[in-house]
Amino acid sequence: MHIIDTHCDALLKLQLAKRGRFFQQEPLHFTDSEVLDTNFKRLQAGGVKVQFFAIFLYPDVPSEEKWQHALEQVDLFYTEVLGKNPSMKHIKKWEDIDRLKDDEIGAVLTLEGADAFGNDLMKLRQLYRLGVLSIGLTWNNANLCADGAGEPRGGGLTLLGKEVVQLNNEHRVFTDVSHLSVKGFWEVMELADYPMASHSNARALRDHPRNLDDEQAKAMFAKNGLIDVVFCLDFIKEDTSRVEISDLIKHIDHFCGLGGVKQIGIGSDFDGIVSHIHDLENASKFQNLINELQKHYSEDEVAGFAYRNFLEHRPGLRQGAMDDGGQFERKSEVGIWQKRG
Repeated sequence: MHIIDTHCDALLKLQLAKRGRFFQQEPLHFTDSEVLDTNFKRLQAGGVKVQFFAIFLYPDVPSEEKWQHALEQVDLFYTEVLGKNPSMKHIKKWEDIDRLKDDEIGAVLTLEGADAFGNDLMKLRQLYRLGVLSIGLTWNNANLCADGAGEPRGGGLTLLGKEVVQLNNEHRVFTDVSHLSVKGFWEVMELADYPMASHSNARALRDHPRNLDDEQAKAMFAKNGLIDVVFCLDFIKEDTSRVEISDLIKHIDHFCGLGGVKQIGIGSDFDGIVSHIHDLENASKFQNLINELQKHYSEDEVAGFAYRNFLEHRPGLRQGAMDDGGQFERKSEVGIWQKRG
């Protein structure tokens, strides 16, 4: 079964390797580097049909260098991810997903934290032009747009942050709430047309600031937003000595119980995590998750979690869009989205 994964940090690893920060001072090859959870061959082996690639900057990058760091990751996306793997196709607008051929994998560029553009909206517009289709206002730290989940002050959105959300709406871009403070989350709920939690779990099961409580989850579902479960062990359970796929599925169960069965997806955080769920160590193992889900849910529900819920909630497309007679659903069931094996 095909997978849409809405978060990975492969670009950061590629950049750190290029800059000689680790990995034996050698560049990484996206095609087959064992260091990359989401290398091309592993994406193929795991049935990934669309992979999101985050631009992420560490908070300690000097302010005057942040834009250059972001552009370097974009360049690596174009040269290493796309340029050296012809079957990787850049998704520049949401409809491009429907045009993927059987042997192609879609690649979506995202931004994790507005630090890259500071207060320069010209830079933000350039990121839109480069193909960024999802923007999280913060990582865990505070910036000029909002406070992150790790900022003790717990403030909400600034005027700049609110303007960015409005620009996301105009450009059919997701506003990602995964790293926001609680106050920031609720302010995004008031403003965003296309909210998404690209990689978060249920706080009722694991009390962590990066997870969403029940009221937040219900608000996301009421707003037609997506919540994509994350594989970070510390967001799944307190005892991380051994985490099983069944532990992750408990979070899916919980969100389903809140009415989110049609709005749950996958946001692995591969390449951004250092420890892994047993039997889910990299993108090649995605079908282990599918197989376990099929023990608990119908085929239709599992297909929803894997890819269809995302397809039906893309920005600018009405839920069930093109459903005059079910055209969208038929397209999802044939061609590239047909279950194989």
